[in-house]
Amino acid sequence: MVGIVLVCACLLLGWFAVRRVRLMRGGGVDLCLRRRPASFVGADDVAGWHFGVGRYHGDEFAWHRLTSVRFGPTLRMDRTDLRIVDRRAPGAVETYAIPHASAVLRLRTHGEDLELAMSPGVLTGFLSWLEAAPPGRTTGYRQAS
Repeated sequence: MVGIVLVCACLLLGWFAVRRVRLMRGGGVDLCLRRRPASFVGADDVAGWHFGVGRYHGDEFAWHRLTSVRFGPTLRMDRTDLRIVDRRAPGAVETYAIPHASAVLRLRTHGEDLELAMSPGVLTGFLSWLEAAPPGRTTGYRQAS
């Protein structure tokens, strides 16, 4: 019985490793995500942070949670409906839950507030993608007010 549990655990860990390698090879970036209610402001806890890989697909940003067994993304964000609400440095308590030197963006998409923690290089790429738009399109990056 113990052998079966160990084999299953090894298969699950192998799945997570293969999945992450495939996502990163396809142009993925490492970042953390946390869903927060709109009334939440601040960085007073570490609850809810999840590591994942983000990938850009045209006007869509897909986030894949690392500890998920699903094939597709856990969350999809459309560039035309994405707003930056706030940008901040991680709080003292959060530095244990997210990578060092990360910036935290609070975003609003489809009425839901999210926080993304990402390294400076990933942040530059994310903001560039958010501001970019095909010729003739007037929508795109907008700061929430």
